[in-house]
Amino acid sequence: MNFRPRTKDEPEINLIPFIDVLLVVLIFLMLSTTYSKFTEMQLKLPVADTDAQRDYPREVLVSVTSDGNYSVNRSAVAGRNVDTLAAALRDGAKAGKESVVIISADASAKHQAVVTVMEAARRAGLNQITFAAQTSAQAGGK
Repeated sequence: MNFRPRTKDEPEINLIPFIDVLLVVLIFLMLSTTYSKFTEMQLKLPVADTDAQRDYPREVLVSVTSDGNYSVNRSAVAGRNVDTLAAALRDGAKAGKESVVIISADASAKHQAVVTVMEAARRAGLNQITFAAQTSAQAGGK
């Protein structure tokens, strides 16, 4: 009988796979944090430094309110569909096809309302479109 104590090997923990897994988790967290920053971006539109609004005969002023109502050259348009708006744009274009459509939309107006104005201008044959914005000095004062 052999009663001598045997030499037992101490168990080892291999840390290299553990470090590899932690690095992968760290890289994943870094990438997901970067993408979450872009989803939290807050915008307040429109503000631009522009000249004062002018009233020339070649210009057709189209206003879009926040609830989606339209007015052409400061007169309200009865309907909200494209055909009604296109007819109003044709009537309001004093210079014919050379007229410039200036879209003055409320900052909280729906994107679809502005696209409807652009489609109506295309149907009316008016190809020159621009957007009006308030100056940053006016935006800061409100």
